[in-house]
Amino acid sequence: VRNPPATFFFTVSGDSMIGAGIFEDSTLVVDRSIKAKSSSIVVAMVEGELMVKRLYKRGPVVKLLSDNPAYTPITLTEGQELIIWGVVTYVISAAA
Repeated sequence: VRNPPATFFFTVSGDSMIGAGIFEDSTLVVDRSIKAKSSSIVVAMVEGELMVKRLYKRGPVVKLLSDNPAYTPITLTEGQELIIWGVVTYVISAAA
């Protein structure tokens, strides 16, 4: 943990990030002081829903991607609020 005051732990619910080794009940170490960039795995809130996704940013296009082909990308539209809570820095897997 590089920045303890900005770091928190988050328990995962769901299987949308299994391709990244993030399974149901895995514990994520999340750093709020790191600036998210395209390809970062982030804890994000969209429309009041908290989620763990891979951030995709290219020009004006912003998407949240799952690392599970069963889930379609979430493409943010004008006026939709995206709050990045932090960047995932480590995964403690519950399953493999």
